[in-house]
Amino acid sequence: MSHTLALAPLPPRVAALVPVLPLVAVLALLALPPTGDGAGPADVASGLVVAYCVIRLLRERRRPLSAVAVCVLGLPVVGIALAAAGASSPQAGLAGMGRYLQLFVLVPAAVLVLVRHRTDFRVLAWSFVGLAVWQGAVGVHQYVTRGGASYQGQDIRAVGTFGAHDVMGMASAVSLGVVCAVGIALGRAPVWQRLTAAGCALALLAPLALSFSRGAWIATALTCAVQLALAGLRRALKVAAVLAATGVVLMGGFGVGTAQLQERIDSIARVTDAPDQSVVDRYALWESAAGMWREHPLTGVGLKNFPAYRDGHATLALSSGSDVEGAGVEYERQALLSPHSMYLLLLSEQGLIGLLTLAGSWLALLVCAVRGLLRVRRRGPGLDCALVACGLLVWLLTDFAYGDIGGPSTLLTGLGLGLAAWWALTGTESRAVTPQPGARERVGEAVAR
Repeated sequence: MSHTLALAPLPPRVAALVPVLPLVAVLALLALPPTGDGAGPADVASGLVVAYCVIRLLRERRRPLSAVAVCVLGLPVVGIALAAAGASSPQAGLAGMGRYLQLFVLVPAAVLVLVRHRTDFRVLAWSFVGLAVWQGAVGVHQYVTRGGASYQGQDIRAVGTFGAHDVMGMASAVSLGVVCAVGIALGRAPVWQRLTAAGCALALLAPLALSFSRGAWIATALTCAVQLALAGLRRALKVAAVLAATGVVLMGGFGVGTAQLQERIDSIARVTDAPDQSVVDRYALWESAAGMWREHPLTGVGLKNFPAYRDGHATLALSSGSDVEGAGVEYERQALLSPHSMYLLLLSEQGLIGLLTLAGSWLALLVCAVRGLLRVRRRGPGLDCALVACGLLVWLLTDFAYGDIGGPSTLLTGLGLGLAAWWALTGTESRAVTPQPGARERVGEAVAR
Protein backbone atom coordinates (compact mmCIF):
# COMPACT_ATOMS: atom_id res chain seq x y z
CA MET A 1 0.00 0.00 0.00
CA SER A 2 1.42 3.38 -0.99
CA HIS A 3 1.08 6.48 1.03
CA THR A 4 1.14 9.99 -0.40
CA LEU A 5 2.84 12.55 1.79
CA ALA A 6 1.79 16.15 1.23
CA LEU A 7 1.91 19.33 3.19
CA ALA A 8 -1.42 20.64 4.38
CA PRO A 9 -2.58 23.70 2.47
CA LEU A 10 -1.92 26.98 4.20
CA PRO A 11 -4.86 28.99 5.56
CA PRO A 12 -6.25 31.17 2.74
CA ARG A 13 -5.30 34.47 4.36
CA VAL A 14 -1.75 33.30 5.03
CA ALA A 15 -1.41 31.81 1.54
CA ALA A 16 -2.48 35.11 0.01
CA LEU A 17 0.39 36.87 1.81
CA VAL A 18 3.11 34.31 1.04
CA PRO A 19 4.90 36.40 -1.65
CA VAL A 20 5.46 39.39 0.67
CA LEU A 21 6.48 37.37 3.73
CA PRO A 22 10.19 37.16 2.73
CA LEU A 23 10.34 40.97 2.89
CA VAL A 24 8.68 40.93 6.30
CA ALA A 25 11.29 38.37 7.40
CA VAL A 26 14.11 40.74 6.38
CA LEU A 27 12.62 43.47 8.57
CA ALA A 28 12.16 40.99 11.43
CA LEU A 29 15.84 40.02 11.26
CA LEU A 30 16.76 43.69 11.71
CA ALA A 31 15.31 43.36 15.21
CA LEU A 32 18.24 41.08 16.16
CA PRO A 33 21.52 42.46 17.53
CA PRO A 34 24.31 42.75 14.93
CA THR A 35 26.67 39.78 14.74
CA GLY A 36 29.83 41.69 13.73
CA ASP A 37 31.34 43.92 11.09
CA GLY A 38 30.39 41.68 8.16
CA ALA A 39 27.04 40.98 6.56
CA GLY A 40 24.35 40.38 9.16
CA PRO A 41 21.37 38.00 9.02
CA ALA A 42 19.16 40.65 7.41
CA ASP A 43 21.73 41.29 4.64
CA VAL A 44 22.00 37.57 3.95
CA ALA A 45 18.21 37.28 3.89
CA SER A 46 17.95 40.20 1.45
CA GLY A 47 20.39 38.43 -0.86
CA LEU A 48 18.30 35.25 -0.70
CA VAL A 49 15.16 37.27 -1.45
CA VAL A 50 16.81 38.78 -4.56
CA ALA A 51 17.96 35.31 -5.69
CA TYR A 52 14.45 33.96 -5.12
CA CYS A 53 12.98 36.73 -7.29
CA VAL A 54 15.45 35.98 -10.09
CA ILE A 55 14.70 32.23 -10.02
CA ARG A 56 10.97 32.88 -9.89
CA LEU A 57 11.07 35.22 -12.88
CA LEU A 58 13.18 32.78 -14.90
CA ARG A 59 10.75 29.96 -14.20
CA GLU A 60 7.70 32.06 -15.02
CA ARG A 61 9.41 33.64 -18.07
CA ARG A 62 7.81 37.01 -17.56
CA ARG A 63 8.92 40.63 -17.31
CA PRO A 64 7.53 42.06 -14.05
CA LEU A 65 8.93 45.56 -14.47
CA SER A 66 7.79 48.14 -16.98
CA ALA A 67 10.24 49.97 -19.20
CA VAL A 68 9.88 53.06 -16.99
CA ALA A 69 10.65 51.02 -13.85
CA VAL A 70 13.72 49.45 -15.47
CA CYS A 71 14.96 52.88 -16.53
CA VAL A 72 14.39 54.55 -13.15
CA LEU A 73 15.86 51.73 -11.06
CA GLY A 74 18.62 50.93 -13.54
CA LEU A 75 19.87 54.49 -13.92
CA PRO A 76 22.14 54.38 -10.82
CA VAL A 77 24.03 51.40 -12.26
CA VAL A 78 25.86 53.74 -14.67
CA GLY A 79 27.44 55.91 -11.98
CA ILE A 80 28.09 52.96 -9.65
CA ALA A 81 29.93 50.99 -12.34
CA LEU A 82 32.11 53.96 -13.32
CA ALA A 83 33.02 54.65 -9.69
CA ALA A 84 33.81 50.98 -9.07
CA ALA A 85 36.29 51.07 -11.93
CA GLY A 86 38.13 53.88 -10.14
CA ALA A 87 38.38 52.09 -6.78
CA SER A 88 41.78 51.57 -5.18
CA SER A 89 41.55 47.81 -5.68
CA PRO A 90 39.25 45.34 -7.48
CA GLN A 91 38.14 43.96 -4.12
CA ALA A 92 37.13 47.40 -2.83
CA GLY A 93 35.38 48.21 -6.10
CA LEU A 94 33.36 44.99 -6.09
CA ALA A 95 32.46 45.36 -2.41
CA GLY A 96 31.34 48.95 -2.86
CA MET A 97 29.43 48.21 -6.05
CA GLY A 98 27.69 45.26 -4.42
CA ARG A 99 26.53 47.39 -1.49
CA TYR A 100 25.23 50.21 -3.70
CA LEU A 101 23.46 47.78 -6.03
CA GLN A 102 21.94 45.97 -3.07
CA LEU A 103 20.48 49.12 -1.51
CA PHE A 104 19.48 51.19 -4.53
CA VAL A 105 18.73 48.64 -7.26
CA LEU A 106 18.30 45.00 -6.24
CA VAL A 107 16.33 45.27 -2.99
CA PRO A 108 13.93 47.94 -4.38
CA ALA A 109 13.43 45.78 -7.49
CA ALA A 110 12.69 42.75 -5.28
CA VAL A 111 10.05 44.77 -3.44
CA LEU A 112 8.51 45.70 -6.80
CA VAL A 113 8.35 42.02 -7.77
CA LEU A 114 6.97 40.66 -4.49
CA VAL A 115 4.48 43.39 -3.59
CA ARG A 116 1.46 42.68 -5.81
CA HIS A 117 -1.26 44.98 -4.51
CA ARG A 118 -2.06 47.48 -1.79
CA THR A 119 -2.75 44.77 0.78
CA ASP A 120 0.86 43.59 0.49
CA PHE A 121 2.04 47.21 0.69
CA ARG A 122 0.15 47.73 3.94
CA VAL A 123 1.55 44.52 5.45
CA LEU A 124 5.07 45.76 4.78
CA ALA A 125 4.26 49.25 6.08
CA TRP A 126 2.90 47.77 9.31
CA SER A 127 6.08 45.69 9.55
CA PHE A 128 8.07 48.94 9.55
CA VAL A 129 5.87 50.14 12.41
CA GLY A 130 6.34 46.85 14.28
CA LEU A 131 10.13 47.05 13.97
CA ALA A 132 10.02 50.66 15.18
CA VAL A 133 7.93 49.72 18.24
CA TRP A 134 10.35 46.93 19.17
CA GLN A 135 13.46 49.05 18.70
CA GLY A 136 11.82 51.93 20.52
CA ALA A 137 10.88 49.74 23.47
CA VAL A 138 14.47 48.48 23.74
CA GLY A 139 15.72 52.07 23.48
CA VAL A 140 13.46 53.38 26.26
CA HIS A 141 14.55 50.48 28.47
CA GLN A 142 18.18 51.41 27.79
CA TYR A 143 17.52 55.00 28.83
CA VAL A 144 15.65 54.06 31.99
CA THR A 145 18.21 51.46 33.12
CA ARG A 146 21.27 53.46 31.97
CA GLY A 147 22.22 50.68 29.59
CA GLY A 148 22.41 52.65 26.35
CA ALA A 149 25.26 54.23 24.45
CA SER A 150 27.36 56.90 26.12
CA TYR A 151 26.13 60.48 25.85
CA GLN A 152 27.79 63.29 27.82
CA GLY A 153 29.40 60.75 30.16
CA GLN A 154 26.18 58.81 30.86
CA ASP A 155 25.01 55.58 29.21
CA ILE A 156 21.57 56.97 28.38
CA ARG A 157 21.47 57.21 24.58
CA ALA A 158 18.78 54.91 23.15
CA VAL A 159 20.27 52.81 20.34
CA GLY A 160 18.02 49.74 20.34
CA THR A 161 19.57 46.45 19.29
CA PHE A 162 21.87 48.19 16.78
CA GLY A 163 24.44 48.99 19.47
CA ALA A 164 26.84 51.85 20.07
CA HIS A 165 28.62 51.39 16.72
CA ASP A 166 25.41 52.30 14.87
CA VAL A 167 23.90 55.03 17.02
CA MET A 168 21.71 56.16 14.12
CA GLY A 169 20.19 52.71 13.62
CA MET A 170 17.38 52.90 16.14
CA ALA A 171 16.68 56.54 15.27
CA SER A 172 16.27 55.60 11.60
CA ALA A 173 14.06 52.59 12.35
CA VAL A 174 11.84 54.57 14.72
CA SER A 175 11.63 57.54 12.34
CA LEU A 176 10.55 55.37 9.41
CA GLY A 177 8.02 53.68 11.68
CA VAL A 178 6.59 57.08 12.61
CA VAL A 179 6.36 58.03 8.93
CA CYS A 180 4.53 54.80 8.04
CA ALA A 181 2.18 55.11 11.02
CA VAL A 182 1.32 58.73 10.20
CA GLY A 183 0.61 57.79 6.57
CA ILE A 184 -1.73 54.98 7.64
CA ALA A 185 -3.46 57.19 10.22
CA LEU A 186 -4.13 59.91 7.62
CA GLY A 187 -5.48 57.49 5.03
CA ARG A 188 -8.87 55.87 4.57
CA ALA A 189 -8.20 52.59 6.35
CA PRO A 190 -10.75 51.24 8.88
CA VAL A 191 -11.09 53.39 11.98
CA TRP A 192 -9.42 50.87 14.29
CA GLN A 193 -6.38 50.73 12.03
CA ARG A 194 -6.11 54.52 11.88
CA LEU A 195 -6.43 54.82 15.66
CA THR A 196 -3.84 52.09 16.20
CA ALA A 197 -1.44 53.77 13.75
CA ALA A 198 -1.93 57.16 15.41
CA GLY A 199 -1.29 55.63 18.83
CA CYS A 200 1.91 53.98 17.56
CA ALA A 201 3.11 57.25 16.05
CA LEU A 202 2.59 59.11 19.33
CA ALA A 203 4.21 56.35 21.39
CA LEU A 204 7.27 56.35 19.13
CA LEU A 205 7.96 60.01 19.82
CA ALA A 206 9.52 59.14 23.19
CA PRO A 207 12.22 56.74 21.88
CA LEU A 208 12.84 59.09 18.97
CA ALA A 209 13.55 61.90 21.45
CA LEU A 210 15.79 59.62 23.55
CA SER A 211 17.89 58.73 20.51
CA PHE A 212 19.39 62.25 20.78
CA SER A 213 19.61 62.28 16.99
CA ARG A 214 19.09 65.83 15.75
CA GLY A 215 19.07 64.71 12.13
CA ALA A 216 16.31 62.17 12.72
CA TRP A 217 14.23 64.76 14.57
CA ILE A 218 14.50 67.25 11.73
CA ALA A 219 13.78 64.71 8.99
CA THR A 220 10.80 63.23 10.85
CA ALA A 221 9.26 66.60 11.71
CA LEU A 222 9.62 67.83 8.13
CA THR A 223 8.23 64.60 6.66
CA CYS A 224 5.21 64.49 8.95
CA ALA A 225 4.49 68.13 8.12
CA VAL A 226 4.59 67.29 4.40
CA GLN A 227 2.30 64.29 4.93
CA LEU A 228 -0.18 66.43 6.84
CA ALA A 229 -0.14 69.09 4.13
CA LEU A 230 -0.72 66.49 1.42
CA ALA A 231 -3.60 64.95 3.38
CA GLY A 232 -5.49 68.25 3.71
CA LEU A 233 -5.37 71.47 5.73
CA ARG A 234 -8.24 70.67 8.11
CA ARG A 235 -6.78 67.32 9.11
CA ALA A 236 -3.34 68.89 9.43
CA LEU A 237 -4.60 71.42 11.98
CA LYS A 238 -6.30 68.71 14.08
CA VAL A 239 -3.24 66.48 14.15
CA ALA A 240 -0.94 69.42 14.89
CA ALA A 241 -3.04 70.22 17.96
CA VAL A 242 -2.83 66.61 19.18
CA LEU A 243 0.93 66.52 18.64
CA ALA A 244 1.39 69.78 20.50
CA ALA A 245 -0.58 68.47 23.47
CA THR A 246 1.40 65.20 23.41
CA GLY A 247 4.66 67.12 23.34
CA VAL A 248 3.65 69.10 26.40
CA VAL A 249 2.79 65.88 28.27
CA LEU A 250 6.01 64.13 27.25
CA MET A 251 8.31 67.07 27.96
CA GLY A 252 6.67 68.05 31.21
CA GLY A 253 4.48 65.44 32.80
CA PHE A 254 6.65 62.37 32.19
CA GLY A 255 10.03 64.05 32.47
CA VAL A 256 11.21 63.30 28.96
CA GLY A 257 12.55 66.84 28.80
CA THR A 258 15.79 66.07 30.60
CA ALA A 259 18.66 68.52 30.73
CA GLN A 260 20.57 66.52 28.09
CA LEU A 261 17.59 66.47 25.77
CA GLN A 262 16.98 70.20 26.22
CA GLU A 263 20.64 70.92 25.52
CA ARG A 264 20.48 68.75 22.38
CA ILE A 265 17.43 70.63 21.14
CA ASP A 266 19.07 73.98 21.82
CA SER A 267 22.20 72.90 19.97
CA ILE A 268 20.23 72.74 16.70
CA ALA A 269 20.10 76.54 16.71
CA ARG A 270 23.83 76.79 17.54
CA VAL A 271 25.23 74.78 14.62
CA THR A 272 26.83 77.93 13.23
CA ASP A 273 27.37 80.13 16.30
CA ALA A 274 28.74 77.64 18.84
CA PRO A 275 28.84 74.15 17.28
CA ASP A 276 29.88 71.13 19.35
CA GLN A 277 32.71 68.84 18.24
CA SER A 278 30.42 66.50 16.31
CA VAL A 279 29.19 69.42 14.20
CA VAL A 280 32.75 70.70 13.74
CA ASP A 281 33.83 67.26 12.52
CA ARG A 282 30.90 67.13 10.14
CA TYR A 283 31.75 70.51 8.64
CA ALA A 284 35.37 69.39 8.20
CA LEU A 285 34.27 66.14 6.52
CA TRP A 286 31.95 68.07 4.20
CA GLU A 287 34.78 70.39 3.22
CA SER A 288 37.03 67.40 2.59
CA ALA A 289 34.40 65.77 0.35
CA ALA A 290 33.92 69.00 -1.58
CA GLY A 291 37.67 69.22 -2.13
CA MET A 292 37.76 65.70 -3.58
CA TRP A 293 34.94 66.56 -5.94
CA ARG A 294 36.65 69.71 -7.15
CA GLU A 295 39.70 67.66 -8.10
CA HIS A 296 37.66 64.85 -9.73
CA PRO A 297 34.39 66.50 -10.79
CA LEU A 298 32.96 63.89 -13.17
CA THR A 299 33.77 60.46 -11.72
CA GLY A 300 35.03 61.21 -8.19
CA VAL A 301 37.89 59.45 -6.43
CA GLY A 302 36.34 55.98 -6.71
CA LEU A 303 34.22 53.77 -4.46
CA LYS A 304 35.46 53.36 -0.88
CA ASN A 305 38.30 55.84 -1.49
CA PHE A 306 36.99 58.63 0.77
CA PRO A 307 39.09 57.56 3.80
CA ALA A 308 42.29 57.50 1.71
CA TYR A 309 41.75 61.06 0.41
CA ARG A 310 40.16 62.51 3.56
CA ASP A 311 43.21 63.84 5.39
CA GLY A 312 44.62 65.43 2.25
CA HIS A 313 41.59 67.72 2.02
CA ALA A 314 40.48 68.06 5.66
CA THR A 315 41.17 71.04 7.91
CA LEU A 316 42.97 70.88 11.25
CA ALA A 317 39.60 71.12 13.02
CA LEU A 318 38.84 67.46 12.17
CA SER A 319 39.30 65.19 15.18
CA SER A 320 40.82 61.72 15.03
CA GLY A 321 37.47 59.99 15.47
CA SER A 322 34.32 59.78 17.54
CA ASP A 323 33.97 58.18 20.98
CA VAL A 324 32.12 54.86 21.17
CA GLU A 325 31.08 53.45 24.54
CA GLY A 326 28.13 51.88 26.30
CA ALA A 327 25.41 49.41 25.25
CA GLY A 328 27.80 46.54 25.91
CA VAL A 329 30.81 48.13 24.18
CA GLU A 330 34.03 49.17 25.90
CA TYR A 331 35.43 52.63 25.19
CA GLU A 332 37.08 53.01 21.79
CA ARG A 333 37.64 55.60 19.07
CA GLN A 334 35.69 55.09 15.86
CA ALA A 335 37.34 56.40 12.70
CA LEU A 336 35.44 58.92 10.58
CA LEU A 337 35.30 57.09 7.25
CA SER A 338 32.55 58.99 5.43
CA PRO A 339 31.39 62.61 5.06
CA HIS A 340 28.08 61.95 6.84
CA SER A 341 26.16 63.28 3.85
CA MET A 342 24.96 60.93 1.13
CA TYR A 343 25.04 63.66 -1.49
CA LEU A 344 28.61 64.63 -0.65
CA LEU A 345 29.64 60.98 -0.46
CA LEU A 346 28.31 60.53 -4.01
CA LEU A 347 30.05 63.69 -5.21
CA SER A 348 33.39 62.75 -3.65
CA GLU A 349 33.46 59.07 -4.68
CA GLN A 350 31.28 59.03 -7.82
CA GLY A 351 31.39 62.62 -9.05
CA LEU A 352 28.63 64.43 -10.90
CA ILE A 353 27.79 61.32 -12.92
CA GLY A 354 27.10 59.28 -9.80
CA LEU A 355 25.15 62.03 -8.09
CA LEU A 356 22.98 62.77 -11.13
CA THR A 357 22.18 59.12 -11.81
CA LEU A 358 21.28 58.23 -8.23
CA ALA A 359 19.62 61.51 -7.25
CA GLY A 360 17.89 61.58 -10.64
CA SER A 361 16.39 58.17 -9.91
CA TRP A 362 15.18 59.33 -6.49
CA LEU A 363 13.65 62.54 -7.85
CA ALA A 364 11.88 60.60 -10.60
CA LEU A 365 10.36 58.34 -7.95
CA LEU A 366 9.27 61.36 -5.90
CA VAL A 367 7.60 63.05 -8.88
CA CYS A 368 5.74 59.85 -9.84
CA ALA A 369 4.72 59.20 -6.22
CA VAL A 370 3.32 62.71 -5.74
CA ARG A 371 1.43 62.51 -9.05
CA GLY A 372 -0.10 59.24 -7.90
CA LEU A 373 -1.07 60.78 -4.58
CA LEU A 374 -2.79 63.72 -6.26
CA ARG A 375 -4.84 61.29 -8.35
CA VAL A 376 -6.18 59.43 -5.31
CA ARG A 377 -6.36 62.22 -2.72
CA ARG A 378 -10.02 63.11 -3.20
CA ARG A 379 -11.83 59.92 -4.13
CA GLY A 380 -9.43 57.27 -5.28
CA PRO A 381 -8.36 54.28 -3.15
CA GLY A 382 -4.90 53.92 -1.69
CA LEU A 383 -4.43 57.31 -0.01
CA ASP A 384 -2.65 55.66 2.93
CA CYS A 385 -0.21 53.92 0.57
CA ALA A 386 0.45 57.19 -1.23
CA LEU A 387 1.14 59.08 2.00
CA VAL A 388 3.45 56.35 3.27
CA ALA A 389 5.37 56.21 -0.02
CA CYS A 390 5.78 59.98 -0.32
CA GLY A 391 6.72 60.18 3.34
CA LEU A 392 9.43 57.54 3.01
CA LEU A 393 10.94 59.36 0.05
CA VAL A 394 10.85 62.76 1.74
CA TRP A 395 12.42 61.34 4.90
CA LEU A 396 15.21 59.57 3.01
CA LEU A 397 16.00 62.55 0.80
CA THR A 398 16.11 64.82 3.85
CA ASP A 399 18.18 62.41 5.92
CA PHE A 400 20.68 62.05 3.05
CA ALA A 401 21.66 65.70 3.58
CA TYR A 402 23.44 64.83 6.87
CA GLY A 403 23.63 61.02 6.84
CA ASP A 404 24.89 58.32 4.51
CA ILE A 405 24.88 54.55 4.16
CA GLY A 406 26.64 52.36 6.69
CA GLY A 407 25.79 49.79 9.33
CA PRO A 408 23.08 47.11 9.54
CA SER A 409 20.25 49.66 9.62
CA THR A 410 21.15 50.81 6.10
CA LEU A 411 19.05 47.98 4.72
CA LEU A 412 16.00 49.99 5.78
CA THR A 413 16.95 52.44 3.03
CA GLY A 414 16.60 49.80 0.32
CA LEU A 415 13.28 48.50 1.66
CA GLY A 416 11.90 52.01 2.07
CA LEU A 417 12.92 52.94 -1.47
CA GLY A 418 11.30 49.72 -2.69
CA LEU A 419 7.96 50.59 -1.07
CA ALA A 420 8.11 54.10 -2.49
CA ALA A 421 9.07 52.75 -5.93
CA TRP A 422 6.15 50.33 -5.90
CA TRP A 423 3.65 53.13 -5.35
CA ALA A 424 5.38 55.51 -7.76
CA LEU A 425 5.69 53.01 -10.63
CA THR A 426 2.81 50.55 -10.23
CA GLY A 427 0.75 51.44 -7.16
CA THR A 428 -1.92 53.61 -8.76
CA GLU A 429 -2.66 50.83 -11.27
CA SER A 430 -2.98 48.17 -8.57
CA ARG A 431 -6.08 47.05 -6.77
CA ALA A 432 -6.38 46.03 -3.13
CA VAL A 433 -8.16 42.82 -4.04
CA THR A 434 -8.87 39.84 -1.88
CA PRO A 435 -8.16 36.58 -3.71
CA GLN A 436 -11.25 34.64 -4.72
CA PRO A 437 -11.86 31.32 -2.94
CA GLY A 438 -10.70 29.32 -5.95
CA ALA A 439 -7.58 31.41 -6.30
CA ARG A 440 -6.82 31.01 -2.63
CA GLU A 441 -7.11 27.24 -2.90
CA ARG A 442 -4.75 27.24 -5.89
CA VAL A 443 -2.22 29.33 -3.98
CA GLY A 444 -2.39 26.96 -1.01
CA GLU A 445 -2.02 23.92 -3.25
CA ALA A 446 0.96 25.51 -5.04
CA VAL A 447 2.67 26.21 -1.72
CA ALA A 448 1.97 22.68 -0.51
CA ARG A 449 3.54 21.24 -3.61
